[in-house]
Amino acid sequence: MASDGYRRRRTTTLWIRALKLALNDAFRTLLCQSWRMQVVVIGAGVAGLTAARLLAGAGYNVVVLEARDRIGGRVHTDRSDGHVTDLGASWIHGVEHSAVAAAVAAFGIRTTEFTVGGYQVDGRPIAYHGPDGTRLDAEAASRFAADVHTADRALVDAIGRSGPTDTYRDVVERALAAQEWDADRTERVREHLEHRSEEQYGVPSDELAAHGLDDDAIAGDEVVFPDGYDALPARLAEGLDIRLGQVVTGVHHGDDGVDVTSTAGTIHADVAVVTVPVGVLQSDGFVIDPPLPERHRLALGRLRMNAFEKVVLRFPERFWDEDVYVVRQLGPEGRWWHSWYDLTRLDGTPTLLTFAAGPAARAIRGWSTDQVADSVLEQLRRLFGDRVVAPVSVQVTAWQDDPFAGGSYAHMLPGSTTTDHDDLAEPIDGRLHLAGEATWTDDPATVSAALYSGHRAAVAVLGHDVPVVRLWSTDGPWEDG
Repeated sequence: MASDGYRRRRTTTLWIRALKLALNDAFRTLLCQSWRMQVVVIGAGVAGLTAARLLAGAGYNVVVLEARDRIGGRVHTDRSDGHVTDLGASWIHGVEHSAVAAAVAAFGIRTTEFTVGGYQVDGRPIAYHGPDGTRLDAEAASRFAADVHTADRALVDAIGRSGPTDTYRDVVERALAAQEWDADRTERVREHLEHRSEEQYGVPSDELAAHGLDDDAIAGDEVVFPDGYDALPARLAEGLDIRLGQVVTGVHHGDDGVDVTSTAGTIHADVAVVTVPVGVLQSDGFVIDPPLPERHRLALGRLRMNAFEKVVLRFPERFWDEDVYVVRQLGPEGRWWHSWYDLTRLDGTPTLLTFAAGPAARAIRGWSTDQVADSVLEQLRRLFGDRVVAPVSVQVTAWQDDPFAGGSYAHMLPGSTTTDHDDLAEPIDGRLHLAGEATWTDDPATVSAALYSGHRAAVAVLGHDVPVVRLWSTDGPWEDG
C-alpha cells in the first residue's frame, strides 16, 4: 500500500504537470494573439465577417476595418418606415446543402419560403399577362413555359459549343434559331431569356459571357427574411473588433507583412484579407502595392459590377391577383418593368418588389423616387387599370452610386471563364488574400459565395482546414476537416 507521503508527492507532481499544461496553453494562446499572427480584414460584409470570425476563433488577433457606418456590406436592411426592407441581398437561393441556410437555422433567424429563382418560368404560381395586358389563361401560360424549357435545353448545347468571346445573346440566338418557331413565339421566349440575363446579373445579354449563367442552379426552396437579412451579419460579427467609418485607401504588402492605410491611419499586420467588391478593387481610390500579379489582374479585368436596383412599393390594399408569387408582363411594354414579386407574405402589408435591371437601372440613374414610381405604376395600370391605387411608400436603391460597392454584384464579361473567380482568390505570397462573392466560382453573386470565400480565405491563412460549421458552433477541435 502506498504511503501518505507518496500520495502527497504524486498529487503534487500531477498538480505541477497540470499547471505546466495550463501555462503552456496560455503561452501558446499569448503567442498566437501577440506574436504569431495579426490579421487585418478589410470589409465587414459576410465574406469579411466569416473570415474574421473563424480566425478570431482560432486565437488570432483580428481587426476588421469597414468604410461604412454599419456592418453587412451589400446585406443591408432598412427599418426607417416601420417596415423591414432588405435593400441589398434578399434571398437564400436554395437551402439544400447551403452553409448560409445552416447558419441561419443555427442562429434561430426566421425565414419565409419564396421560391422564384433563376428567373423562374413556372413551378410556383405566376400570373402572366400577354403583350396586350390581359392575363393569360392556364393553358397559354403552360405553353409559354414549355417553350422556355425547350429553349433552355437547346441552350445547354449552344453554350457547350460557344467560342471564348461569345455572349449570352449569341448562344440564345443559336438556340432559338434551332426551334424554327414563328416570329411572335420566338420573340416571347427571347424576351424571357433577355430578362433572365438582366435579373440574374444586371446586364443585357450581349454584355454577359456565354457561360455567365452556368451557375444558375438552385437546390431546394428559396427563402427570404421577414425580420431582415442583416440578422446574419449581426450574429457573425459578435465579439469581433470591428472599426466602422474607416475607408481603406491602400494596402502595401511585402516580406515584412502588410500595411493597411485608412482614413484613421495605418495598421501593420502579418496578413490582410481584402473583401471589398470588384468595383472598389478596380477603382483608383483603392491601391494595392505592389500591384496584383498578372494572373489576378487579368481575372479582375474580365469582371464588372452590374447595374441592378430594387424598387419596393407598399400599398394600402392589394389590387393584383391573390396566391401568386409573381406578376409578369410579356411583350415590348415589359422592356423595363416586367416582373413584380408579391412580398405581402412577409408582414401582411400589400407589397410589390420589382427590379430595375441592366438597361433600366442605367436609364433611371439619377431619377427621383417619384419619377421611378410613376414609371412603374404606368405599367401596372396596363395590367390592372383603375384598380391600381397610389402606394403609401416607395423605396428605390442606388447601388450603382455607392462608393463602397459600385454596383450590386459582379458579372463575367465576354471572354471570361469561370476560373477567373478562383484565380482572383489565389493567395499572394502568403500575405494577401482576396475574398468576396466575385471570388467564388460555383455560385458567385450570392451571400453563399461571400460566406464560402471568407471560409476559404480563413483556411488559407490558418494553413489547415477548419469546418465551416465553426461559424455557428464551437464543438470539437479546430483541426477537424
